[in-house]
Amino acid sequence: NESFNGKFRDECLSMEWFRNRLEARVIIEDWRRHYNEIRPHSSLNYLTPRQFVRTLNQELTTQAGISSSHW
Repeated sequence: NESFNGKFRDECLSMEWFRNRLEARVIIEDWRRHYNEIRPHSSLNYLTPRQFVRTLNQELTTQAGISSSHW
């Protein structure tokens, strides 16, 4: 959470001057979506959150297949 807050402040809030609330909402939502869906994260081994979930699901599916074939 601290990493998100620091990056949000440094990369979004400090870089933008909002003329009104609607503009702020749109810019912040675009930044949040990019951060959560597109941007690679060092804590996820430099994968995007979307790639991380896909990889995790594939690993779990593979493990489930291996586990069920042993019974």
